[in-house]
Amino acid sequence: QQSGRRYNLFLKRRLRIDKRHQSKDSIFFRDGVRRIDFVLSYVDDLNKEWEKKLERRKEFESNLQKAGLELETEDKKESEDGKIYFVKIHAPWEVLITYAEVLNIKVPIKENDIPSMVENPLDCMLTPFRLPEKVMHPEPDYFTAPFSKEKQELYLINDESTFFSPSMRNRIVNYILTRCPYGTEEGKKKFGIKRLLNNGTYSAAYPLHDCQYWKKASDPNCDNERYTLYMEWARFLRFYKEQPLDLIRKYYGEKIGIYFAWLGFYTEMLFLAAVVGVICFLYGLFTMDENMSSKEICDPAIGGEIIMCPLCDRECEYWRLNTTCESSEYSHLFDNVATLFFAIFMGIWVTLFLEFWKRRQARLKYEWDLVDFEEEQQQLQLRPEYEAKCTQKKKNPVTQEMEPYLPLTSQAVRFCISGTTVLFWVSLIIASMIAVIVYRLAVYAAFASLMENAQTLQPISGLLTPQLATSVTASCLNFVIIMILNFIYERIAIWITDMEIPRTHMEYENRLTMKMFLFQFVNYYSSCFYVAFFKGKFVGYPGAYTYMFNRWRNEECDPAGCLIELTTQLTIVMAGKQIWGNIQEAIVPWICNWWGRRKARNNPENLYSRWEQDHDLQTFGALGLFYEYLEMVIQFGFITLFVASFPLAPLLALMNNILEIRVDSWKLTTQYRRPVAAKAHSIGVWQEILNGMAILSVVTNAFIVAFTSDMIPRLVYYYAYSESDDSPMSGYINNSLSVFLISDFPERNKPKTNPEHFVICRYRDYRYPPDHEKKYLHTMQFWHILAAKLAFIIIMEHVVFIVKFFVAWMIPDVPADVKAKIKREKYLTQKILHEYELEKLKERLCQGDKRATEKEFIATEGRMELSRAM
Repeated sequence: QQSGRRYNLFLKRRLRIDKRHQSKDSIFFRDGVRRIDFVLSYVDDLNKEWEKKLERRKEFESNLQKAGLELETEDKKESEDGKIYFVKIHAPWEVLITYAEVLNIKVPIKENDIPSMVENPLDCMLTPFRLPEKVMHPEPDYFTAPFSKEKQELYLINDESTFFSPSMRNRIVNYILTRCPYGTEEGKKKFGIKRLLNNGTYSAAYPLHDCQYWKKASDPNCDNERYTLYMEWARFLRFYKEQPLDLIRKYYGEKIGIYFAWLGFYTEMLFLAAVVGVICFLYGLFTMDENMSSKEICDPAIGGEIIMCPLCDRECEYWRLNTTCESSEYSHLFDNVATLFFAIFMGIWVTLFLEFWKRRQARLKYEWDLVDFEEEQQQLQLRPEYEAKCTQKKKNPVTQEMEPYLPLTSQAVRFCISGTTVLFWVSLIIASMIAVIVYRLAVYAAFASLMENAQTLQPISGLLTPQLATSVTASCLNFVIIMILNFIYERIAIWITDMEIPRTHMEYENRLTMKMFLFQFVNYYSSCFYVAFFKGKFVGYPGAYTYMFNRWRNEECDPAGCLIELTTQLTIVMAGKQIWGNIQEAIVPWICNWWGRRKARNNPENLYSRWEQDHDLQTFGALGLFYEYLEMVIQFGFITLFVASFPLAPLLALMNNILEIRVDSWKLTTQYRRPVAAKAHSIGVWQEILNGMAILSVVTNAFIVAFTSDMIPRLVYYYAYSESDDSPMSGYINNSLSVFLISDFPERNKPKTNPEHFVICRYRDYRYPPDHEKKYLHTMQFWHILAAKLAFIIIMEHVVFIVKFFVAWMIPDVPADVKAKIKREKYLTQKILHEYELEKLKERLCQGDKRATEKEFIATEGRMELSRAM
C-alpha cells in the first residue's frame, strides 16, 4: 500500500511536467529550443553542512550566470525518487563563440575539394567488413581555421544552434565549470566544480547522451548518434566490422577516438603475429614424434634406466627419468627451432607495428584537424587544483603575467615523499615475489611426497609432476597477490600524484602514468623474470646445493628445461588478468547500474527523464582511458617480452582484444555517462613506453632462447659432441646429465631411504664424474655452451636491432600523400583568410575609413602574393 501511495504521488508530480507537452527523453530546456549542454545534480540533505552547501551553490550558480550560461532547475518533487535536484545548463551563442576563441577551436570555412585517395581494386573483398558510408563519415570534410569572433562571416555558419557540435559545447561548458569561483573560505578563493563534487555540494556533473541507446529519440532534432554507435559498433555481433572512428570522435571527442583507433590498429596487427605464432605452434605439434630428446626420456631402456638425484632434501626419493615423459613431450611444443624464428619475427613485428601506427596517427591528425594542434598550448592551462593550492605568485617570462607557482623547497619535499612511497611499494612487490619463491621451495617436498603415495593421482601422475604442481599453484597464488597489490597501489599512486600538485593536466597524467606503469611492470613481470632467468640457474650440485636464507634449497628445472614452466606462468598470469579485466569492465558496471535502476524500471518509461537516466549510469572518470591504456600496454609486454616461451600469446591477445573493443564500446555507450570531450593528437607518453618495451623485448627474448630453452645446448651437441652420423641427436640426454656418487651425499641432503640400493644418480649439469681428477668441476662442454649462449645473444640482438632500425628508417612517419594534403590545405586556408582580409579592407576604403590607407591595401595584396609564391 505504501509503495502504491508513493507511485500515485509520483504520477501527480509528473502530470505537472506532462502538461508542458515535452518528452521526458528530451535534451532541451522546457521551451524545447535551448539545448542542455551540461547537468548538475544535488541532494538537499538537512545536515550541519546544509547551509554552507546552499551558500556555495547560490554563489556558484550566480557566477555561472554572470559568465553568460543559462540555468534551469528541476525541483526534487519532479525527480523519480523525490530527493534529487537537477540544474540544467545551456551555453548561448555568445558564450560559445567567446570560449571557442579562447580554446582555439577549429571550425569549417570551406568544403574540402582535395580529391580522396584512389580506390583500391581489392576493396570489394573487404565489403563484408565495411560499415555504411553515413556511419563511417557522418559529416563532410572541411577546410578549417581557428575561430575568431571578428571573422564570423568567414565561417560556414548555417545554423547557430548546430554550428558547434554537442561534444564541443560540453567541452566549453566544462572549461567554464572548472574555473568558476564559488566564494572565499579560510581566506582562500575557492573555485571549480571538482571541489564542489568532492565536498558534496553537488553529487554529479555530466553532459547528456543524445538519446537512449536501444531506440531512436522521438525528437526530430536529435541526431541519435548514441543509438547509431550502439547498433553499428557496441554490439559483439559486429566484432568483424570496422570501427566508425569519425563518429566516435564526433560524439566522444578526439581523446577517446584516438584510443579506439590505436586499439583497433593494434588488434589488426596482432592478426599477423597470431597467424605466425600458430604456425610455429603447429610445427612443434607435428614434430613432437620426431623429437629425439623426449624419445630417449620416454624409452624404458634409456630414460627408464637413468636414476635421477632427489629434487629435495631428505623427504624426496630417487626417481627415474622416464616419469617426466609427458612433460618433456609437451615442452617440445614451445622449445623447438621455430621458437628462435618466432622470437626474431616478433622483434621485427614490434617495429612494424610502432612505425605503421605513427603513419596511421599522422593520417588521423590530418583528418581530425589536429595538425596544428599544440598539445602544450591546450595542456599548459594550469590545473585548477594547482591554482588553488599554490598561494605564491611570480611573473611568467613568456606571458609577463603573474601566475601561481610552487616553491622549489616544497617541490623537493613532495618528490622525496613520492619517491620513497613508490620505492617502498616496489620493494613490497619484490618481497611478495620472494615469499612466493619460498612457497615454491617449501611445498615442493610436500607435493613430491604426496604424489608418490597417493593412488588417486596415478592416472595423471605422468603429466602432473611435482614441478608442474608447484608451478601452477605458485602462479595462481602470485596472480592473487598481484591483484591485491594492484587494488591498493592504484589509490596510493593517485594520492601521491595529487600530493605533488602537478602544474598542468599533461604533467599530472605523465607522472601518474610513470608511477603506475613502473609498479605494474614489476608486479606483473617479476614472477616471469624469475622463472625465465633465475630458476634452475643457481642450484649447485648434489652434495653442494645452494640455499635461500640458508634454509630452502633452490629449485631445479625439469630435465626437459624451464621453458614449459615459463609458459605455464605466462599463461596463468596473462589469461587470468584478461578474464579478471573483462569482469571488472563489463559485469561490475552492469550490476551497479542494474541495482541503481531497479526502482526506476517500475515506473513508466515516458516519466523517466533523460537527465535522470544518465544520472543513474556510472561515471567515466578523468582516468578512465588511463586504465584502458595501462591494461593494453601490460598485455603488449606479455606478448613481446616473453613471446619466445609461448608462441600462442599473440593469439590469446587477439581474441581478448576483439572482445575488448566491443566491451569497451558497449560499456561506454550503455553503462557510463557521456564523458566530457577532450582533444589529443597522439597516445601521449604511452608511445615512449611502447618504444622502450620494444627494445627490451629483443634482449629478453634473446636471453630466453639462450638460457631458458634447451636450443643452444642441443645445437652445441649436434655440431661438436654428437657421436652418431645417422642420428646426430641420439645420446643427447645422457650427455646432458652428470653423474653423482650417492655415498658422497652429506647427511643433510641424503634421502631417508634407498630401497633399491642405488650407487649413482644423475643430475642436470655439465660436470666431471666422481672418478675424474677434476671431480664435480665444470667440463669443457659447459664452457663451450656458455660461450655459444653469449655469442648467440650478441648476434641475435645485433641482427634484430639492425633490421629494426633499418625498417624504422625506411618507413616515413608521415605518408607522402598526407604531407601533400597538409601543405595544400595550409595554402588554401591562408589564401581564403587573406582574400577575406582584402575584401574587408576594400569595404573600409569604400566607406571612407581613414585608417584603411592605400599602403595597408598594397601590403595585404603583397602578403597574398608572397603566400602564393611560398
